[in-house]
Amino acid sequence: MKKILIIDDEEDFCYFVKKNLEMTEYFEVAVCTDSAKAVQQVRQIRPDLILVDIMMPVIDGPSIVAELEESEDTKNIPFVFLTAMITNEETKKNKNIINDAYFVAKPVNVKELIYTINRLTQ
Repeated sequence: MKKILIIDDEEDFCYFVKKNLEMTEYFEVAVCTDSAKAVQQVRQIRPDLILVDIMMPVIDGPSIVAELEESEDTKNIPFVFLTAMITNEETKKNKNIINDAYFVAKPVNVKELIYTINRLTQ
């Protein structure tokens, strides 16, 4: 079972994604809605992959990822940015990669999200 951590300030969105991923029975999903506690939670949970929103209050997603990439114990954890700043068409056209980072557009297509997670956690 793959451990996934969702870092997103939208509780309803986190619940939706968590529920859909856990229904597959391939994922164990934890949620962090407080971006200020995200790095600490990553270190505690040690997820196989992180799903992180780009725009959040206090600390944005790219800043969280940058901090994780600077640390030896977290720099190899793959991540996927979740964002409404791009469309599903843009992510499909680029095979979910933009500027060497993986993206999934909101609203999330669950099949696309699972495909991307599996691609990064093989």
